[in-house]
Amino acid sequence: MKPLLLVLSHVSAEHLSWIAEQYEVRYAPDSAGRAAQVKACGERVRAVLTIGSVGLSAAEIDAMPALELVCALGAGYENIAVAHARARGVTVANGAGTNDSCVADHAMALLLATVRAIPTLDQATRAGKWRTVLPLRPNVSGKRLGILGLGTIGRRIAQRGLGFDLEVGYHNRSPRDDVPYRYFDSLGALAEWADYLVIATPGGGGTRHLVSAEVLAQLGPGGFVVNIARGSVLDTAALAAALRAGTLGGAGLDVYETEPEPPTELFDCPNMVLTPHVAGWSPEAINASVQQFLENSRLHFAGEPVLTPVG
Repeated sequence: MKPLLLVLSHVSAEHLSWIAEQYEVRYAPDSAGRAAQVKACGERVRAVLTIGSVGLSAAEIDAMPALELVCALGAGYENIAVAHARARGVTVANGAGTNDSCVADHAMALLLATVRAIPTLDQATRAGKWRTVLPLRPNVSGKRLGILGLGTIGRRIAQRGLGFDLEVGYHNRSPRDDVPYRYFDSLGALAEWADYLVIATPGGGGTRHLVSAEVLAQLGPGGFVVNIARGSVLDTAALAAALRAGTLGGAGLDVYETEPEPPTELFDCPNMVLTPHVAGWSPEAINASVQQFLENSRLHFAGEPVLTPVG
């Protein structure tokens, strides 16, 4: 008999068919269906597939006495009750490494679009305006790229930055000994130094509003911020105020605090580029994420360690 899997995040029909080869699947990507499935078949669920923003609560874990494995499709797992799962003997794994390149590509796309004001120039062109009536935009190259969180995604962003002749610096809880980039022991110091600040740190309570009004002020009117991490890391109200006041040069966000509702507070801000949390989404990345989940689950149910354990 196939183990019962509860899927709590959006998965395509094709990928559900892949998963169904190994599992009996219950698909509940919305809150109402989720609660109904936990109630109806929680006692038989042996594995859960979710994402970091959707998560899995301690109460839900307790409602699944047969649960053995929880997997996040992406790298994030901030809303999964990891400590509670571990205390219950439940293995937790994530999709680390499967969409790093896609996210890093998107981060650079947002940076380029913002610094060069690509959406604004597109609108101007459609309105019949020629370059001589438009303000000059700065080079992207030859500047300083600050990265908040130099994990696997942060390091891929750094590599792309080098291709644009950017000097790279970063802030982590501690310096890495495997990279040549300049380390800053505080986010404020990094923001003071950088022309661009790319947020690539995990979400969760420990990083909420880490990029504050003070940090944005330190980045300054010639500075740009890009967030491909979690919306909670960046103070939205502070960002809106800085953009409207002209104390920040621009911002590109793939994530925001109101998800999945759009960040309407930012709609009238100048030089603001928004995408709907798609940085890690491409056919290649999604395929890799599902395949890694299937391999992690195969290993777990074979009594072997998973490839990407969490906690």
